[in-house]
Amino acid sequence: MEQLPVLLGVGGVVLLASVLAVRVSIRLGLPSLLLYLGIGVLLGEAGFGIRFDNPELTQSLGLAALVMILAEGGLTTRWSAVKPALGSGIALSTVAVVVSIAVTGAALHWLLGLDWRLALLWGAVLASTDAAAVFSVLRTAGIGKRLTGTLELESGINDAPAYIAVVVLAEGTTVDWTLPLLAVYELAAGLAIGLAFGWLGGIALRRAALPATGLYPLATVAVCVVAYSSGQLLHASGLLATYVAALVLGNSRLPHRSDTLSFAEGLGWLAQIGLFVLLGLFASPGRLLDAIVPGLVAGAVVLLLARPVSVVLSMLPFRLPWREQAFLSWAGLRGAVPIVLAMIPLSQGLPGAQRLVDAVFVLVIVLTLVQGATLGPLARRLGLAKKSEAHEIEVDSAPLDELGAELLQVRIQPGSKLHGVYLSELRLPVGATISLVVRDGAGFTPQKTSRLQEHDQLLVVTTSAVRDAVERRLRAVDRAGRLARWRGESGR
Repeated sequence: MEQLPVLLGVGGVVLLASVLAVRVSIRLGLPSLLLYLGIGVLLGEAGFGIRFDNPELTQSLGLAALVMILAEGGLTTRWSAVKPALGSGIALSTVAVVVSIAVTGAALHWLLGLDWRLALLWGAVLASTDAAAVFSVLRTAGIGKRLTGTLELESGINDAPAYIAVVVLAEGTTVDWTLPLLAVYELAAGLAIGLAFGWLGGIALRRAALPATGLYPLATVAVCVVAYSSGQLLHASGLLATYVAALVLGNSRLPHRSDTLSFAEGLGWLAQIGLFVLLGLFASPGRLLDAIVPGLVAGAVVLLLARPVSVVLSMLPFRLPWREQAFLSWAGLRGAVPIVLAMIPLSQGLPGAQRLVDAVFVLVIVLTLVQGATLGPLARRLGLAKKSEAHEIEVDSAPLDELGAELLQVRIQPGSKLHGVYLSELRLPVGATISLVVRDGAGFTPQKTSRLQEHDQLLVVTTSAVRDAVERRLRAVDRAGRLARWRGESGR
């Protein structure tokens, strides 16, 4: 108990230093995970002397952090952005994982002299891209929506098949005709559980009249966590259930949606910081020196052979231009997920697992430096970098249960086609009205002759019966302008 103030103080200093490190990482164009890992190593046995070598606890805490990261990724992903990339994202998350495991395993069996089981285990650990690294780099890289959506879907979904493969190989499960059926069941059941929790959770949150605004973000994240637990208890993919539930919830009419997304984003950052500092604390610089050669060999195999081959084969049905395939091949960022997956065989005492963990540490650091620093220049070189595109309007809602009505707070983004539209041209459904416009910090009651502008914030009062129609109309005009209906834009 006497050490509690010291522990809290150290934790607060580490968290503050990690938060400030985000700004440095953005300027460098690198995922902040490297700085967090560095903080962990500094605190560890080679720095301040804190010794931490419990693989079981590291694995458990790592999976818990991964659940939070996937929940944040799903909640903040817009369905409109990933829908066009649904097929390619799923192919990269499944077919590409299988191909990557096979190619990496065969290459490392030959290059490093690993037995087949251990070589394929290396391939399974390295097959998954990292959601935190992908989200932090791609969302600021100016890449087109289709490629960004493909990579975001891949990083959110491919943890599940990679996790299944690692568990099967680590446990030495007999490979027979039932194994593919088991994998299909786990993924399909995880998908179904995620959809069910996302849909039912959205309905419950919209109908609940919680006494405080801050309870809605807590309840939303709790739904995602329960989806993970339910998936695991039913021997399905809890990771997939988490991401799908969060994706459905994030695109539902959540009350106080902006507050929920802000809370989820903060929780995601906290999970990333804690996870990477923990992994850095677990690392032993002395062992890492011995893992440099196998780590570099495995990194070269993944980056230059397994990833390109898996992208080309999985993208065959979609006929993507070679430039996009080249970018997808280079953009398979690795981060904490491979390290967490490598803890599974280590916690089971599998021979050679420690070497795998150390090599993955080296590989993650090297690939992050190489890929993270070159993604932006590569996108520009390939002609894939886009000018800043208009973001969709932000719509937040608060229920007024006793009145059978809702308040919508709408923010008009730069580039929106709502700019210049007269209020009379907006033609909201009967039962809805814009009661307030805030412009340049000053509010006024709009008239039919008032024109909307970029950066305006609107307060819309609507009955619950027409709430969906109001949001569809706002999104339609935001995308296609005052003639949205003539242009076939429904706002869905």
